[in-house]
Amino acid sequence: MQDDPQKREILNRRNFSFRLNLFFFITFVLFSVLIVKLAILQFVEGPTLSAEGAAKGTRNVAMPPIRGNIYDSTGHAIAYSTSTQSLYYSLQPELKEANMIAKAEQMAVELDKVFSKYGDPASAMTVDDIVRQMDLESNRNIISTPRRIKSNLTNEEIAYFMENKSHFKGIDIMEESIRNYDKSSIAVQLVGYLKKYSGVRLDSEFYNEKMKITDPTLKYLEEEDVGFGGIEMMYQDVLRGTNGLKSYPVNNKGIIIGPMEITNPQKGSDLYLTINKNVQLKTEQAITDHIKKISTSSNSYERAKYAKTGYAVAMEVDTGKVVAMASMPDYDPNIWSGGRISNEDYDNIGNRLQNGTISTVYADYKTEKERNDHPSSILPPGSTMKPLSVLIGLNEGLFTTTTRYPDTGVFSFGREGYERRIKNSLNHVYGSLDGAGAIAKSSNPFMAAMVGNKLYMRGDVNGKSSVEIWDEYMKQFGLGVLTGSGLPNESKGIIEYFKEAESGSSQSALIFASFGQQGRYTTLQLAQYVSMLANRGKRMKPQFVNEIKDSDGNVIQGFTPEILNTIDIPEQYWKEIEAGMSEVKSEGFEGVDYTYRRKTGTSEQDVATRRAENAVFIAYAPADKPKLAVAVVVPDGGFGGYGASPIARQIFDAYDQEVGLYGVPKKKTAANTVDTSGQAANAGTAGNAE
Repeated sequence: MQDDPQKREILNRRNFSFRLNLFFFITFVLFSVLIVKLAILQFVEGPTLSAEGAAKGTRNVAMPPIRGNIYDSTGHAIAYSTSTQSLYYSLQPELKEANMIAKAEQMAVELDKVFSKYGDPASAMTVDDIVRQMDLESNRNIISTPRRIKSNLTNEEIAYFMENKSHFKGIDIMEESIRNYDKSSIAVQLVGYLKKYSGVRLDSEFYNEKMKITDPTLKYLEEEDVGFGGIEMMYQDVLRGTNGLKSYPVNNKGIIIGPMEITNPQKGSDLYLTINKNVQLKTEQAITDHIKKISTSSNSYERAKYAKTGYAVAMEVDTGKVVAMASMPDYDPNIWSGGRISNEDYDNIGNRLQNGTISTVYADYKTEKERNDHPSSILPPGSTMKPLSVLIGLNEGLFTTTTRYPDTGVFSFGREGYERRIKNSLNHVYGSLDGAGAIAKSSNPFMAAMVGNKLYMRGDVNGKSSVEIWDEYMKQFGLGVLTGSGLPNESKGIIEYFKEAESGSSQSALIFASFGQQGRYTTLQLAQYVSMLANRGKRMKPQFVNEIKDSDGNVIQGFTPEILNTIDIPEQYWKEIEAGMSEVKSEGFEGVDYTYRRKTGTSEQDVATRRAENAVFIAYAPADKPKLAVAVVVPDGGFGGYGASPIARQIFDAYDQEVGLYGVPKKKTAANTVDTSGQAANAGTAGNAE
């Protein structure tokens, strides 16, 4: 059957109409999708894309924050930041690498000429120094980061560069802050100093963690100065502040094409320390003067020819505030200006950088062999341990407050034929002694027989060995554990009685520990210990900051005393050791008008070729209402009563003048309003060498 042409035409038209409608529908769908996509780009993704586009056309350069200041308790500035003008150089990435380096080296020669003619000779730089600061191989910075060439520009240098800016392509002058320290060198090891972040971020665990920061206002900068050691490091996050920002418009080749916009950095918070400037400076001077005196003295009891260093800590008994912390000799921290020092300067002050009141420090010796023949700053406490030994003996029921011991000048222990003999200093014989008398006379045989040996002979108690019981007491009084100060690099001290118990015997470990010869502790630990004797059992956290204030002067953190632990000991036992400490003889306290309790110590220490004698002294005052505790350590200082005690007297007097042992600073009164009649009777006189 033949197809009907008319029907075929109608069918073709219908197919064409369907295809045409399908085409228009597909076109409509595509245009709808396109319109939706454009809407999303415009209204949803537009701001993000716009920001990314702007970023590609902008070079952002972070500016270091302005560091907060550090003041003493009276408001005197110890460390403070001041503004300076620094010269920066930007590499020229539009040039080929070889040409860029050649241009930079040529620029270094030109800069050297300007620095030599207009700069401060004290901050002179060589061409090599300038090239090194340019970081041409981008070891420290990415290529677009401006390099700081020189800080603290003189007015003449600034004027010359501003007048000849077109001649120095890539040069820019920026205002920055630099760290200054009081020229009197106030507690420099406690305060610390600054170093370049780039120089410490890999070696320091503390700063290595800072590399993870992504917040642009807090992100550390390679050439930023950061705290290293002491308060500067301990309160780094508080002092630092936040970054500023310089934004430069650039073209697609990275060339700056317009004026910059500046977001100023924010200043960090200020610290107000517990350190009293005048007490601190008098403490430092007292140590320096006394070391000079005893190293050349003609008095055989006082002479200590090897004495070269001294350490002291003064801590308030009820608050834990450290009002003085001296590690002598010290140095001028301004030598770190700019965050770097020369190798020669480092060699000259390297042994003084660390805080000897909390860590191991040696005096300056030419060779390691010579150094090993002298003790460090961490020493056995010697007879200053005896008040605690008596407390332990009483509290453990080894004897009572009325028990008498016949001191014949020697106590022997060990197998027959192998006896070890414990003698008194200068072979003294003291006769019948109770606990108080043993402290006053500093009887080694009493401590050995009545404390060390009796504790050993009693044996284990509740599964604890006698040495473990001794260790528990030490740690409760802060000896052999961190003080809680939080200072970087603080030592726990060195415990030796466990090693002696293992290699020798528990008996010898406890006997020698009883008079201070089986552990080595820091000066801060001794200060915490004596403050615990003064307040009858509260171990206070040593603190160094009274207040933290923001840049507007608002207090954002105050001071709260912290008790780390307490020990419960009957009152009559405290009175027993207090009676003994009131009778200890010590040099330098003649004529004082305040009561005080004290203990001298001469700790013996075997070094490479000899037995060193170290001067140790602890005390607190007033006796009736303790306010200040002091610990003094002089390695190689000889007898504690001569080598350390007179330093402590100067510290107590300085505190009395500035703060007041009885609540009123003496310097603010025409006469002492406190009745001190009869108080001088407790002043020590010469007689006990320890």
